[in-house]
Amino acid sequence: MHLAILVTNTDTSPFAAQHPLDGEKFTRLIHLVRPDWLTTVFQTHQGQFPSDITAFDGAMITGSPASTRSGLPWIAPLLTLIQQMHEIRFPLFGACFGHQAIALALGGAVAKNPNGWVHGLIPNQSCATLPWAQQLETEFSLYGSHSEYVSKLPQQAQEWATSTGLNAGFCIGRQIWTSQHHPEMSPDFIAALTEEMRTELGPDLYSQAKASLAILADQTAFAECLACFFEQTSRAPL
Repeated sequence: MHLAILVTNTDTSPFAAQHPLDGEKFTRLIHLVRPDWLTTVFQTHQGQFPSDITAFDGAMITGSPASTRSGLPWIAPLLTLIQQMHEIRFPLFGACFGHQAIALALGGAVAKNPNGWVHGLIPNQSCATLPWAQQLETEFSLYGSHSEYVSKLPQQAQEWATSTGLNAGFCIGRQIWTSQHHPEMSPDFIAALTEEMRTELGPDLYSQAKASLAILADQTAFAECLACFFEQTSRAPL
C-alpha cells in the first residue's frame, strides 16, 4: 500500500522545528501497524500537489493551525482536489484541518467553536458501526487541539463520532473517513504542545488539558482502524 500524505501544517515556529514534521508523524502512525507500507509526503501548504493522485492507493490530509476559511492561496486547489477524489471514489482520510477541509469541499460548513479551544486527551463517543473501525470501543480517546469544528456535514455524510458536544468525525460511503482529532500525535508531542499553548489556552483549560494527559490515547487501535479503512477501500467495488 502506498499512501500520499498531504501536509497542510503551516507552523514554522521554533517549537515546530524541535519536533517531527507532520509527514513523519502520519508515517509513524501507519507504521505502528503496517510497517511495510510506503508513504510520499506533499507539502500542500507550499503549493505541492500530486501530479496524479491515482498513482497512490489512498491519501491522508493532515492538521494545521491554519483555518480552512482563511482564504490562503493553497486551500482552494486542495478543496478542488478533494472534490476530484470524491468524484472518483478515491480513498481519503482527514484529521482535524483535513477533516474540516473535506467537509467544506463537499458542501459542509466550518465554524468557530462557541466554547473556544478543545485541547488535551479528548473522549470520543462512536455513534455508528463502521466495518473498518472494529478495534475502537464505543468510548475511545484521542489527542486533540482545535478551536473550529464542522458545523454542518456534507449532505451525503454519516456522522460516526462525537466529542464535547460536537461532530468528531464522518464518513462518506467506504471511501472517505475523517476525525476532528489527531491520531498522529505522540504523548510527548501533545505534552509539549500543551506547554507551548499555555497562555492561549488559559489557566483553567491548561490545567484540565495537562491532567488529561495522565491517560494515553487509543493511538494503536486507531492506527489499526486506519489501515483497515485503506485495505477495505482497495477491495471496494466502484
